[in-house]
Amino acid sequence: MKITIEGADKDFAEKLVALAAEHDAEVTVAAVDTGWTVERATRYLRSLTAGARRFAEMVVVDGNGYLDADQLRAAVGKLNGPTVALSRTIPRGVREGWWPEGTKAPITPVYAPDNPSWHKNIAYEMTSENVTVFRSAIAALATGRGAPVAPEPPAP
Repeated sequence: MKITIEGADKDFAEKLVALAAEHDAEVTVAAVDTGWTVERATRYLRSLTAGARRFAEMVVVDGNGYLDADQLRAAVGKLNGPTVALSRTIPRGVREGWWPEGTKAPITPVYAPDNPSWHKNIAYEMTSENVTVFRSAIAALATGRGAPVAPEPPAP
């Protein structure tokens, strides 16, 4: 019996290998880290349009991981342009080999709980772990320490 598992977390992989060894199975585990690193975050931010980068920086810096959509609209105008740029960056990064398949978007919308069928976003959020990583990436970019990892996109 041969079992191949890709993308398993470390604890699961260790338990599976131990179980397989009890039954003389050959197991190959290819653990892929889909988490955000400073390098990935830097590449992500550099690949965004100016409006989308400002949007991301506001969620990270001004909102500490959670920012009201109205505040974002007041600063960057309509949100559909920046949010489209944010969402397209994830699959582009997978295609370009910047991060592995399965990497989750760092910024996600928060929908109105009172009206879930009407998807007007009330806020945008990022996990606290990612806030720390993206703060480091923003600081590196601001001080020029971030290595050039992608060409700057043209301003809209």
